[in-house]
Amino acid sequence: MEQARPGIPFTETMRLDWLRLIRSENVGPATFSDLLRQYNTASAALEALPELAGRAGRKTLRIANQADAEAELERTHKKGARLVCLGESDYPPALRAADSPPPVLAVAGSGECLTKHAVAFVGSRNASLAGIKLTKQLAKETGAEGYSIVSGLARGIDAAAHEAALTTGTVAVFAGGIDHIYPRENERLAHAIVDQGGALITEMPFGWKPRAQDFPRRNRIVAGMALGLVVVEAARRSGSLISARLAAEAGRVVFAVPGSPLDPRSEGANHLIRNGAELITNSQHILDSLAPMKEMGQQTRYTLDETDRAEFQNQPTPSDEDVFVSALGHTPTDLDELIRHTGLAVGKVHLLVIQLELAGRLERHTGNRVSMI
Repeated sequence: MEQARPGIPFTETMRLDWLRLIRSENVGPATFSDLLRQYNTASAALEALPELAGRAGRKTLRIANQADAEAELERTHKKGARLVCLGESDYPPALRAADSPPPVLAVAGSGECLTKHAVAFVGSRNASLAGIKLTKQLAKETGAEGYSIVSGLARGIDAAAHEAALTTGTVAVFAGGIDHIYPRENERLAHAIVDQGGALITEMPFGWKPRAQDFPRRNRIVAGMALGLVVVEAARRSGSLISARLAAEAGRVVFAVPGSPLDPRSEGANHLIRNGAELITNSQHILDSLAPMKEMGQQTRYTLDETDRAEFQNQPTPSDEDVFVSALGHTPTDLDELIRHTGLAVGKVHLLVIQLELAGRLERHTGNRVSMI
């Protein structure tokens, strides 16, 4: 059984500062982390935001105020949920070790299922009866071995995985706010997840209605929470393959159930197998593959190292910005390559990225890549 890890002690003031910072304009998870390394606290980072954005040409920047943060916290509590910050003891361990994890999660339900090792399930919304039956078998047997089952509460494969793991622990990740269950047809399932010891989580603000562009963000959390991700019945161009790519990029094991080449719903899973995903037909395949990772224990807790913070003490000049911007284009480019190409100090480059993103001129991508907007 997993051992509980001590978390970072958070006061309510710190929690509100973290919430304000991540809800401020153009502050994403990666920039949030860089700001804490630079300024040590969210409170100090909030004070620095206008100046940082101004250096890159942004005159005004919307910064979440205290009243808005308090209102979101109150609405979250009234919904029976809570806010969990990165580094706290019930923040999902595997997710905390992922690339740019969400600093703040809204959580409804049990914290215990969030701290267990997890296996994610994704697949077709228009699943076949055979696909649903196999998903339930795999999820039930994997959950019985002590894993939390993670998915996105979509109809089809997602719902089947959640239903099969209700008694062993399952986590549903939302693309909208904690108060927006989507699709509505799975509202009863969402309540059953909480009632039977599972959890609902999201990084989105309370009241947020999910948009198409929010589902890849949800998929990133699904992939990041798990040691392995199982794909059952996925079309060649589906969100499930995006989840599989994100899982592979995060160093997770990608499993795929083979299917008939005559069924379009199996084209994506078969494609993954051809490109290196592990072929599985039963739960023992999953358990055997993940056993070495499980024995290694959970990931180390989130910290902000003083040496990381020291990198940011060298402030970039306007000429440094010119050099950096001239090396950028609209094609995502690896940040380490940009550092080597420009010859600029690491800390200067990271500060330039913060300033340009706050100004709305730069976009971050997976794999430590950036591009101009």
